[in-house]
Amino acid sequence: MALPFSQAVILSHHQRPDLRAEAAAADVMRSAFDPAYGEAWNAHQLSSFMTMPGVTLTIATLDRANIGFSLTRQIMDEAELMLIATHRSWQKRGIGQMLLQDFISRARKSRIGTLHLEVRDNNPAVKFYMNHGFECIHRRTAYYKGKNGILYDALSLQMTLA
Repeated sequence: MALPFSQAVILSHHQRPDLRAEAAAADVMRSAFDPAYGEAWNAHQLSSFMTMPGVTLTIATLDRANIGFSLTRQIMDEAELMLIATHRSWQKRGIGQMLLQDFISRARKSRIGTLHLEVRDNNPAVKFYMNHGFECIHRRTAYYKGKNGILYDALSLQMTLA
């Protein structure tokens, strides 16, 4: 899908701790993630994760505004999408698709064989991931607990890269 502003969106990749990039991701998370599910990471979780080998934090910016991010990690010939989010005011405009395609493209260039991610089963993103070639390989029953006490299954999704 060609977007009129796609040429102006900049994706910056950070493989080491970077306070500005981490603050940008935290800002997007606050906007994008529904607090009812408690899925947003706090600053300490994010900064600790950034110290691990194989981690990449990708920030999407447009005119200096942080509009999305992805957090991924690579271990040997596999990679995992830990978090992906688009700022609420930029959702449904292809930013998530750009970030996901960037993840897949970087994995292919690194000769990664398998991609993984986990998602809450009632998350609208499940369809998004399936449309991009991910398949459900496992279900963890009652894994997530919303603040309202309702339990939700976790879906483990996988994509095999040829």
